[in-house]
Amino acid sequence: MKSNHPPIPTLLRPRDLPLVGMSTHRFRGLVRSGAYERVSRGLYLNPVADHSELLTVAEVFMRVPKAIVCLYSALEFHGIGTQWPKKLWIAIDRRARVPRLGDFDVRIVRFSGPLLTEGILDRQSDGVPWRITSPARTVVDCFRYRRKFGLDAALEALKDGIRSRIVSPGELSAMAVRCRIGSVMRPYLEAVSA
Repeated sequence: MKSNHPPIPTLLRPRDLPLVGMSTHRFRGLVRSGAYERVSRGLYLNPVADHSELLTVAEVFMRVPKAIVCLYSALEFHGIGTQWPKKLWIAIDRRARVPRLGDFDVRIVRFSGPLLTEGILDRQSDGVPWRITSPARTVVDCFRYRRKFGLDAALEALKDGIRSRIVSPGELSAMAVRCRIGSVMRPYLEAVSA
């Protein structure tokens, strides 16, 4: 027999109840019955739903929908290098207020202007849309933030990205120019491509 109710989403915020066609009364009943449990302020999880390995990303993007997965977290996602982070690295608009993320282990950097849209890919996990820097943009950002994270990590990302054919020197050069860091990356690209 078919249910009259839409499927229960994996993650849910009370303010999204009208979007999924659920009443506050029904939601409270689901929480009481254990169909949802509170994971952080204003965010509930269906504990029996199939979760992806990217559940933490989905949870963070429920709280900060305009963020972008970047730098070390994007390197890990794209399989570039060996710099696997313990924290989720996200970028937010330079003018945005710092979000309250409670127990989530997140590191925040600031992007502005075209860096908020250039080389950004749309993804989805556990029913939640999120964004991430493309492989080429991720390597370029490593050079942009080389003083903060170290030139060795940026060089490793550059070499591994090209060696594993995840990015090409041409893609990197074009992205570096669009992100206004072409002159910084040119000598490193020439050395690796030689």
